[in-house]
Amino acid sequence: MTTLALSVPAPALDPLAVWILMAIVAVSNGVFRELVLVPRIGEYPGHVLSTALLVAAILAVSGAFFATATVDYSPAELLAIGAGWTVLTVGFEFLVGHLEGTPVSETVAQYDVLAGQVWILIPLTLLFAPLVFGWLLRS
Repeated sequence: MTTLALSVPAPALDPLAVWILMAIVAVSNGVFRELVLVPRIGEYPGHVLSTALLVAAILAVSGAFFATATVDYSPAELLAIGAGWTVLTVGFEFLVGHLEGTPVSETVAQYDVLAGQVWILIPLTLLFAPLVFGWLLRS
């Protein structure tokens, strides 16, 4: 009996592991927002503060990863990592929304900057953090 083994280089899995860590941090942040921030400071201020805390956490995790990475990622690879993190995150948001029965229009509304939503900062941070830290830390 032969088995088919998927061979993915270990360094390619590192950014995925970092994204999983950031997803755990993001879910924890959401729980903190709902249980602590919103009851104390209200829905919108809680959303804004929670978003700022998550941006800071993403930057801290990204910075730590790229400061200790053993791979010298090219700018194209750094952009690909950021794009991957962004696609995974937005996909996760829509999947969770779907599983919870949230209308797609409500999930899309979270990205409406003109309506005062600040969530767009999360995918933007995920997109550009690898390039910024990968570039800064290799210079």
